Amino acid sequence: MNRQIVAAALSVALLAGCARDRAYSPPTVPVSAAYRETPPGWRVAEPVNILDRGPWWQLFEDPLLDELERKVEVSNQSLAAAEAAYRSARALVREQRANLFPQITFGGSGTRSQSSAGSSGIRPDPQTSYRVDIGLTWEPDVWGRIRSTVTAAEATAQASAADLAAARLSAQGEVAINYLQIRSIDGSIALVIATVEAYQEALRITRNRYEAGIAPLSDVLQAETQLASAQADLEGLDRQRAQLEHAIAVLIGQSPGDFSVPVELQKEAVVPEVPPGLPSALLLRRPDIAATERRVASANASVGAAEAAFFPDFTMTGLTGFSGPEIGRLLSASQSLWSLGLAVAQTVFDGGAKAARSEQAQAEYDRAVANYRQTSLAAFRDVEDQLAAVRVLSRQHELRRQASIAADEAERLALNQYTAGRLGYADVIVAQVAAFNARRQLQQVIADRQTSAVALIQALGGGWTSSPK
Repeated sequence: MNRQIVAAALSVALLAGCARDRAYSPPTVPVSAAYRETPPGWRVAEPVNILDRGPWWQLFEDPLLDELERKVEVSNQSLAAAEAAYRSARALVREQRANLFPQITFGGSGTRSQSSAGSSGIRPDPQTSYRVDIGLTWEPDVWGRIRSTVTAAEATAQASAADLAAARLSAQGEVAINYLQIRSIDGSIALVIATVEAYQEALRITRNRYEAGIAPLSDVLQAETQLASAQADLEGLDRQRAQLEHAIAVLIGQSPGDFSVPVELQKEAVVPEVPPGLPSALLLRRPDIAATERRVASANASVGAAEAAFFPDFTMTGLTGFSGPEIGRLLSASQSLWSLGLAVAQTVFDGGAKAARSEQAQAEYDRAVANYRQTSLAAFRDVEDQLAAVRVLSRQHELRRQASIAADEAERLALNQYTAGRLGYADVIVAQVAAFNARRQLQQVIADRQTSAVALIQALGGGWTSSPK
């Protein structure tokens, strides 16, 4: 009989070794052959050369930006939370994998007892007994249910790793954009300060002409209005700069009260060219796409686990131990005991619970597939949007530069003609406003080109690439 149990146990173990995961392949996504909005003349990079895994922000050639970005990895609290979630997911994988192995327990006991006196009135001596047990319980994964659960946990952990990469890329991108906007504001502040000085000079000229009886009081009032408006713009820029500093402080894990970015004027704004590569490479480069694909794999494995639940469970148990009245003689062969068992359990009626769980797992898989496809399509849209922005802003930059040069010259001519008495001050104001707006728009389009470059890098997945599945 014992040989029959051992043979059955070996057969179950062999079946468990043959268990396989549910077949899986990533869902298909409609992919274009090339990006439609790629600017003319741009080269198409090889997938592995789109962006290096290193610090992509160094493309902007700013040492302070590089310093701030390196602090993100160390102190950003969103990254710390994502990293903790990843460690938790990895621990869950180890927990699920442990179910593949037998559980071994060890126990010991000692008792001392005495019976009451019998009819003879003689009370027997106390009895002492000791026992040591080593037990084994194992549920062979005959149908692959535990293996599927482990596979699901592993895919979830991989998705968590991709979530961490996405959180890192998001934080890095926010720091870069906020920093570049601060540098743009520094340029705008310098521009407004120069404009204020020009308006002060215009106000001085207007007052002199008014005091000489050449110009009316309205000219002085208009000049004062222009000056006050420009000074108010300066205060607004200071507020925006402070808010961006506060945002960067939070991103690098510092108190906003203890952080500031020194004022610095860029000699020439760096706008890197970011070759986009092929759309098919995006499916491997974007961490958010990788995360959703890994969740599809996890949901697929969960379907396999739900299907395996329809089959009977096998449980093997074993026990060996020693018992006796003396500790020193417990390990003698005459004191040994053992048992071996194999149990089979099959639920014959559960009111449709297993079928419902299987249907739920299939629905979760379908939802994960839809999320993966939607995330992929949205990623393609992000890249196309940023490529279009890069293409248009490049043309706008040249046009804004030409417009600013022309507006500056028109302002100079209008002020000279007003001083000579050939133009009214209203014409000067029109020229000044046009020149000021043209300068600000030129400054803004340069900033937009830089932030669009950052957004394109983010849309392409930054310096992250997924490892082979």
